[in-house]
Amino acid sequence: MASTLSELKTQIDDYLDRALPQDIDQPTLSKSMCYSVTAGGKRLRPALTLATVEMLGGRIDESTLRAACALELLHTYSLIHDDLPAMDNDDLRRGEPTNHVKFGAGMATLAGDGLLTLAFQWLTDNELPIEVQARLTLALAKAAGPSGMVAGQARDIEGEGKHLKLAELQYLHRQKTGALLKYAVQAGGIITEQPAAVIELLGSFGAQFGLAFQIYDDIMDVVATPEQMGKATHKDAAEHKNTYPGLLGLDGAKEQLQKALDQAIEDQDQLAKLTGRSMDSFDQFLAYFKL
Repeated sequence: MASTLSELKTQIDDYLDRALPQDIDQPTLSKSMCYSVTAGGKRLRPALTLATVEMLGGRIDESTLRAACALELLHTYSLIHDDLPAMDNDDLRRGEPTNHVKFGAGMATLAGDGLLTLAFQWLTDNELPIEVQARLTLALAKAAGPSGMVAGQARDIEGEGKHLKLAELQYLHRQKTGALLKYAVQAGGIITEQPAAVIELLGSFGAQFGLAFQIYDDIMDVVATPEQMGKATHKDAAEHKNTYPGLLGLDGAKEQLQKALDQAIEDQDQLAKLTGRSMDSFDQFLAYFKL
């Protein structure tokens, strides 16, 4: 029986709580790194990997957990750096003071650096087959690096004060947000050693989920309260950032969200046909988008 999202989150939280402090050698750095990793969060990215592993017939063991949780370390690094004064200069993250507010910008930067490098340590310091470790490492490096998430962040910075076209905005978010979510789904296929056609279709589902996730976040920045979001809202418009509601209006943004979800559902159906397995566990992730 497939695990629920709540059960997966519990496994991920438990693993992070016990494994993370073991690999950090400096007390203040440990507090800073653990502070952001254990500050909450939905754990959608590693949960996507684990759910995909289960749907494709794999099992969740210590090595699979470690490889999946590596993505949460990398994601948290990106949040710490994104919040820094030189970037978005945010004071709240998940309803708590951001890392640099609590530990200072220098230590926060080092905490992010530590989480980034530790993510790749965890991808290779496990009992998965060597070829699987190598494929995961290469895929995550591409998703997170200068042709993936980091490039998207750079486009975001350069796009401030400019009016991007829809295609440009979509490309930006495919890198900034979508790349890691695409990797999260594909990682489950890599771990279970699926054929190339399945990996490609998993990537398509992950990319559409990532696009929907960013559009939804843009919409919620307009309509939600800081209490609901756990961070400041209405910042995007104030800082003249390019967003879907800013470009298309709320109704247009919601239409784009639905298009992304429709494509994700089509990919889900195609995956079921291609693999002969139920992909219904993706339903609980698609249920995240509630307006």
